[in-house]
Amino acid sequence: MQYNIPGQEPLTIETLILDLNGTLAIDGKLIDGVRERIKELREQAMRIVLFTGDTNGNAAGIADELQLEVHVTKDALAKADEAKKLRPETAAAIGNGRIDLELFQTVRLRILTLQAEGVHRDTLLASDIIVPSINDALDLFLKPKRLIATMRK
Repeated sequence: MQYNIPGQEPLTIETLILDLNGTLAIDGKLIDGVRERIKELREQAMRIVLFTGDTNGNAAGIADELQLEVHVTKDALAKADEAKKLRPETAAAIGNGRIDLELFQTVRLRILTLQAEGVHRDTLLASDIIVPSINDALDLFLKPKRLIATMRK
């Protein structure tokens, strides 16, 4: 998807990289509304990939339920290394924790969610956009005028 943001070069996002724990799920449970939004984004032909340290051991089940490709990444550097294989200059990432910092430093667009698990200060400072929930983050791509309004100069 290409976004024409006033005052900037066009922004092309082909891949959306999602964190699991603290982002899509809280205490191992998928957040209400995520399933429907992911389905809608998949229908728009956006590639969506789940990167996770799999703290709760349920990443495979959730990825299966959401029909997403999953990469279990043991640490922050592994997340960044996996992102480098996915054309990071056309990738967006949504996350919240310290494990997402190097990923955020690798991809083109970085979105941080402020949910129950909290956020890491360094990851917050590396983000482009901060939203209160994963549903708000996913809506930036489903309702692109929100993304454009937030990113315009």
